[in-house]
Amino acid sequence: MDNRSVGIFDSGLGGLTAFSALRERLPDENLIYFGDSGRAPYGGRPEEQLRRMARQNLAFMQQQDVKAVLVACGTLSSIARDILAESSIKAVGVIDATVLAASRLAGSAPIGIIATAASIRSGTFEARMRELCPKNRILPVACPDFVPLIEGGHIQADDPAVREAVQRYLQPIKEAGAGTLILGCTHYGILAQAITDYLGPEVELVEASRCAAEDIADYLEGYHLCGSDGREEFYTSGSAGEFSALGSLLTGRPVDARHIPPQEA
Repeated sequence: MDNRSVGIFDSGLGGLTAFSALRERLPDENLIYFGDSGRAPYGGRPEEQLRRMARQNLAFMQQQDVKAVLVACGTLSSIARDILAESSIKAVGVIDATVLAASRLAGSAPIGIIATAASIRSGTFEARMRELCPKNRILPVACPDFVPLIEGGHIQADDPAVREAVQRYLQPIKEAGAGTLILGCTHYGILAQAITDYLGPEVELVEASRCAAEDIADYLEGYHLCGSDGREEFYTSGSAGEFSALGSLLTGRPVDARHIPPQEA
């Protein structure tokens, strides 16, 4: 047993989907969450800037003396894989567990991948998917408007702005007849119902947040590192009030976030 916390960080609210999945799997685990809303969205930023931000976020978690970190951000998981691998503490990204889960569900139909512009540009999700499913058609699509919509409070499936964006981005995936769709940004799980409403229930959604949460839970259980107190701490570089209100709505539990100033990227 190790009662130090597990750290989780993301560009904002999206990683709360991973937080909820990990809390469901390990209800007594101690968790520290950092949502970098003051610098969101990440997806349009240059690669070197994103790599600096990955190091900064890891350093913040190291200052909290966490025992492991879930990098609940598809963008940083794509751009900074080497930085995560070299971390002095165990750092789990969202790529490997997600593509493995998708490969197990995939038949012969095309596989869609939606993620931030930076993630899609990096080609990481696509390359790993092609390794595991070389005979499938892979359809990577960047959805840059999703994160700003969610961070702005547009999270309901029947929200006209959400429905318009989902149709605009996912139309080529629907027309191609994809059977599986990777939600490669943890924010996107918040729009899962809207996505299913548009694509139809026969399309299997693979959420990066849930896959990564299962991955780090397996690690903690395998090395007997689980905690027993169930403590929770939330930090954001954006508005603590707005983050707390939306975070409580998304998780269905009280979220009382503390503000920390955003670092210069």
